[in-house]
Amino acid sequence: MPKLISFDIDGTLEVGDPPGVITMDMVREVQEAGYLIGSCSDRTISTQQRLWEEHGITVEFTVLKHNLGDVAARFEAEEYLHIGDTDLDLQVSQAAGFRFIPVDDAPGLMWGINGEHRQ
Repeated sequence: MPKLISFDIDGTLEVGDPPGVITMDMVREVQEAGYLIGSCSDRTISTQQRLWEEHGITVEFTVLKHNLGDVAARFEAEEYLHIGDTDLDLQVSQAAGFRFIPVDDAPGLMWGINGEHRQ
């Protein structure tokens, strides 16, 4: 059974405003390793979808932050993770039953998903 990772955008992804430490290449590697991925943000659904399309990444979901619980209801996964940078990310993660990963800890989590070491 796959694991699922939800990404906040602003302050989390390199394309956010402000930019975060998670690169789009990291997201691609996680997806290639078999994780279900998507975004959970304060940005509109159409803005989230456009962002992923602009970077050539097909995601399983895009939801508004307060709807993170809907993702767990839609997808069966071994583990549900949300990566973000704010207390609100922590709160919505906990309310939805997701494990919260602070963005600063995420590169270590993603390091070696495909057996590779990052610089």
